[in-house]
Amino acid sequence: MDIRIGNGYDVHALAPGLPMWLGGVRIPSENGFVAHSDGDVAIHALCDALLGCLALGDIGHLFPDTSDEWKGVDSKLLLSRVVALVHEKGYAVGNVDVTIALQKPKLAPHIADMRRTLAGILGVTEDRVSVKATTTERLGFVGRCEGCEVWATALLITK
Repeated sequence: MDIRIGNGYDVHALAPGLPMWLGGVRIPSENGFVAHSDGDVAIHALCDALLGCLALGDIGHLFPDTSDEWKGVDSKLLLSRVVALVHEKGYAVGNVDVTIALQKPKLAPHIADMRRTLAGILGVTEDRVSVKATTTERLGFVGRCEGCEVWATALLITK
């Protein structure tokens, strides 16, 4: 069996009046992400992790933020396209692990929905999708509620 591991990282700034999408789930919040797409920083980091497994570049290479085609796009569509590439290359998702750093709002009530949503797109059971949330104890740009950062790790296995 051939296995591949990849890591992804993404950051988006927060601004009032914008929607907040994380892990494919709309999160009630007074602030949302400044972005060319819907700004789902968790899915963007996960896409980069999956692409990294296969040395296929990053999300900006496949879906450039200079293209009108991707303006306002639902990031779940981006993830489904990346998963299709994974399958085309002869791999399947083994498991993924996503860590979201966001000071507020609290994400615990939404993690089960994120896991369920991501699992459906990835074509795996929920027990293969880990989503964790943390704050930065009010330190740095995350702690000042200026933005959100996400780290993701993915493991691919041959089909």
